[in-house]
Amino acid sequence: MYSEAITAFQQGLQLFPDGAFLMGRLGHAYAVSGKPNEARRVLSELQQLSKRRYVFAADVALVHIGLSDKDQAFACLEKAYHDRDPRLPFLRVLPEYDPLRSDPRFQDLVRRIGLPP
Repeated sequence: MYSEAITAFQQGLQLFPDGAFLMGRLGHAYAVSGKPNEARRVLSELQQLSKRRYVFAADVALVHIGLSDKDQAFACLEKAYHDRDPRLPFLRVLPEYDPLRSDPRFQDLVRRIGLPP
């Protein structure tokens, strides 16, 4: 139900235009629904937003995951780890992270966070 998710995230961003949490999920939804140009536009918007205020790296990572750019996703997740991003404990349960689970870097990150394997 990607189109419904995209609509919901767009509506949320009308209420909270600087909502990086929503932007990350919107970019992910665009990417996994076959709209990579829109996803890259959201990445650009997140980059611009990060010049005005702090943007959690995990939000940016979601867009990279959707675009199947694992190296950039892990770079963002490493930044999130070092920044003590409060969203990282959800790595084990959120389905958006499924494409990374088989990568040894994912298991290493989960171990370092202190989550059960």
